[in-house]
Amino acid sequence: MIKILIADDHKIMSEGLKSLFDDDPDIKVVTTVCNGLEALEVLKKEDIDVILLDIDMPKMNGIDCAREILLDYPQTKIAILTMHHEKSLIKSLIKMGVSAYMLKTIPREELHLAIKTIYKGGEYFNADITKALLTKEEKGKPILEINPLISQLTVREIEVIKLISGGMTNTQIGEKLFISPRTADAHRTNIMKKIGVHNVAGIVRFAFQNNMMELE
Repeated sequence: MIKILIADDHKIMSEGLKSLFDDDPDIKVVTTVCNGLEALEVLKKEDIDVILLDIDMPKMNGIDCAREILLDYPQTKIAILTMHHEKSLIKSLIKMGVSAYMLKTIPREELHLAIKTIYKGGEYFNADITKALLTKEEKGKPILEINPLISQLTVREIEVIKLISGGMTNTQIGEKLFISPRTADAHRTNIMKKIGVHNVAGIVRFAFQNNMMELE
């Protein structure tokens, strides 16, 4: 049973979210709260697996609350659920260490999948968030510090990372690089092992953090 906490200052929204999990035997909503301070109070008393956290809340917003949770309750996975999709905001929360970032327009089935994915140690960014991350950076931005993990990657693997970050499938990557889809998949598997991620979202996050996004 995955125990979740919903933090949203709009009661209708939080109750609506709660009802979405009523028929899922794997997920239990422990309670709903209206701000970050109330969320932290619940965490003092309850073992919460996943917190669904809005950003705009009174008394303590979702960003400050996420920062406190990551410091004091690292076992609790944080899923940001908001209407904000500004790249700078997404970037700062990803760097902070949240496990998921989703818009409130996310379909019910996908929300369930996201909760279960991050509970198992994965990451989740829904399609709208991935699209926001894939937009071009403004010119003149400073180059990010080089990640030592990059030195472990081959030239071909870096090429594949850029194509994956551009949204290409194994088949499309194979056509682009003149290799088979199976070989493309093997590169993808090797990349995930080397950079320590478990899915495509993790590769996209790595590419974004290390200025490796494929641009047109």
